[in-house]
Amino acid sequence: MGEKHEESNQTMENLNVLQSTQAVIREALDKLGYPESVYELMKEPLRMLTVRIPVRMDDESVKIFTGFRAQHNDAVGPTKGGIRFHPDVTEDEVKALSIWMSLKSGIVDLPYGGGKGGIICDPREMSFRELERLSRGYVRAVSQIVGPSKDIPAPDVFTNSQIMAWMMDEYSRIKEFDSPGFITGKPLVLGGSHGRETATAKGVTICIREAAKKKGIELKGARVIIQGFGNAGSFLAKFMHDAGANVIGISDAYAALYDPNGLDIEYLLDRRDSFGTVTKLFKNTITNAELLESECDILVPAAIENQITAKNAHQIKADIIVEAANGPTTNEATKILTERGVLIVPDVLASAGGVTVSYFEWVQNNQGYYWSEEEVERKLEDILVKSFENVYQTAKSRKIDMRLAAYMVGVRKAAEASRFRGWV
Repeated sequence: MGEKHEESNQTMENLNVLQSTQAVIREALDKLGYPESVYELMKEPLRMLTVRIPVRMDDESVKIFTGFRAQHNDAVGPTKGGIRFHPDVTEDEVKALSIWMSLKSGIVDLPYGGGKGGIICDPREMSFRELERLSRGYVRAVSQIVGPSKDIPAPDVFTNSQIMAWMMDEYSRIKEFDSPGFITGKPLVLGGSHGRETATAKGVTICIREAAKKKGIELKGARVIIQGFGNAGSFLAKFMHDAGANVIGISDAYAALYDPNGLDIEYLLDRRDSFGTVTKLFKNTITNAELLESECDILVPAAIENQITAKNAHQIKADIIVEAANGPTTNEATKILTERGVLIVPDVLASAGGVTVSYFEWVQNNQGYYWSEEEVERKLEDILVKSFENVYQTAKSRKIDMRLAAYMVGVRKAAEASRFRGWV
């Protein structure tokens, strides 16, 4: 599957990513017994800023970029969420992602609301200096509404610790004081936290282990397929391999590799490029669609939205699906798979490791005292095991799927905080 095709497909799907999120929010609030006014407050971000960023390019021309920052709900505390650089960023996508960040924060019980940012650009076609100017321009454009106690950005698709460092430096210049707590996902030397880079994959690993226990599957020797080989997918492949699982399939934006006897993960990790591409080195590849329908015990969609739909849900042959990507399974597919007895661990729970360690980084910045990698991992383990159990028991006791249970757990904190503040 070519990257161009995959990305144009994603744009079409983005039209309904906000509506499908709103549908589950409504169902969760109805189940919790909240009035319509709470849904009206929760269905859209409280603030949505659209900015225009002029950037002088290397050829001396000036290009104008469009950026967004959504702040979903700050009743609990400052909003928190990543900034993505991608040609297909849309306003609705940023809104939906900010709602998901509120839910994630509620599920792992952090003192945050959800935020999200994005810039419409293709960083793969920009130079290092152009990316720096764009990053600094974005901070100048949104500086009034962000800050360590207002809204704390982080890395997301195609952004990294270097981009966070430029953004922190620009913010510190504007405010005229050093503000490491303004942004997370920074390099260690600038107040970053140990374990931040691998946090999302670590969180997914913990969720896979807990889900396997519930299903009575031994993780050692379990057959695992991972769709996507970017930051989360590649680290996850390594963690699964280290845990003794048999990783039998992986994919990138172009194609997929499948071997029922297990892939050489060390070799693939060594050969992947910075965008997570590795399949171009092989002749015997299959498509992403074929990979999703291959036989396995645990399937991890770790690529982009809407990969498992009503069209292919009946062909999925996994006992457990753990969503490392944002919104990889549609609401219709969730219903079909749940009826078939597949245990789905939803994205808002499975990928909450990133925001949890971002929270640890912010706490360390605020107190000026830094933890060891072991301490970070221990704290992450405690929070995610407890959060998984909470969502699992909610699903079991109310006889609903894990997605609806996670939304119920996630939305309750912001809804209660809004009620106590007298907003609704």
